[in-house]
Amino acid sequence: MALDQESFDILLPTIQRFIRERLMPAENHLEEFDEVPADIIEDMKEMGLFGLTVPEEYGGIGLSVSQEVLVNYELGRTATAFRSVFGTNIGIGSQGILMDGTPEQKAEYLPKVASGELIISFALTEPDAGTDAASLKTRAELDGDHYVLNGTKRYITNAPRAGAFTLMARTGGPGAGGVSSFIVPADLPGIKLGKTDKKMGQRGTKTCDVILENVRVPASHIIGGVPGQGFKTAMKVLDRGRLNISAVSCGMASRILDESVRYACERKQFGKPIGEFQLIQAMLADSQAELLAAWSLVREVAARFDQKPAHLSDPDVSMRVSCAKLFATEMLGRVADRGVQVHGGAGYINEYPVERFYRDARLLRLYEGTTQVQQLIIGRELLRQAA
Repeated sequence: MALDQESFDILLPTIQRFIRERLMPAENHLEEFDEVPADIIEDMKEMGLFGLTVPEEYGGIGLSVSQEVLVNYELGRTATAFRSVFGTNIGIGSQGILMDGTPEQKAEYLPKVASGELIISFALTEPDAGTDAASLKTRAELDGDHYVLNGTKRYITNAPRAGAFTLMARTGGPGAGGVSSFIVPADLPGIKLGKTDKKMGQRGTKTCDVILENVRVPASHIIGGVPGQGFKTAMKVLDRGRLNISAVSCGMASRILDESVRYACERKQFGKPIGEFQLIQAMLADSQAELLAAWSLVREVAARFDQKPAHLSDPDVSMRVSCAKLFATEMLGRVADRGVQVHGGAGYINEYPVERFYRDARLLRLYEGTTQVQQLIIGRELLRQAA
């Protein structure tokens, strides 16, 4: 699946212009009011951003992973909350249905996702299960032709906006084989939302708990129609999500570096721009080298991802995705830290973008698998290949 190159060559500059002319000027408003303006959301829908990865047959644009990372690089250059509005739709929210859903599930939900009519959130993490996803405790007990769900999901992105959840629950015994993935409409009786989380950064993004108390979900809402496949679906979805987080990290690092170079040219000390001092140049040089290395890795892994069948897992590709996620997000942390350092005291002041990006960047090393989880995936796969 890929958009033809001629169309993509028109789409990407359009998105770049939208980011430059609409999103970047709204960053201060977002930071102050903790909300993405409604008119911007409507513009995103009209542009088709809610359906970037949904196939054209379901009303989307149908980007390949290699094309998607290019778009997410650009989106990383502005506040993360803008991408978050539709990010679950083009990523982990809908990918489970796209990869493993039945034809009926795809036909019912994907057109609504692509138009922005339906926002789907990905509900995996729980108070006692995040990294150890195979240990989740939310239960789904079969009762006739329905499952009854009970449990709590935590830190669920876009839950306050969601019209449905792709939600993991235990239908069988312990371990990964007992987990199933459900499409759960958000308006079902028994679903409650916790208070919106107050976070260190990423203002304008919305996360909260999702509490399920005897929620009855039709058995036909199991993704793929087969119980016990939910963990496999989640892992495939997270592979693509992690690669896109890597691309966002590179875009964010690019913006921080641009801001730092601009400040180094404008700020004067001892009668000359601070950019003329070699220690400032060294910080900029290190950031540029690491950014180029990370971005090259992300694009190479994206190309490998596109070469495998979309509905199948490939342990080697998953390992390379983890390499990209680990390196790109850690790189971003270092670039953000240097960006504040180049700005000196100004870098700690809210009116400068690097202060906001410094806070926003910290989350990327945590969600969709921490750095330490990526290390475990990489190490385990290397040992498997050597056996």
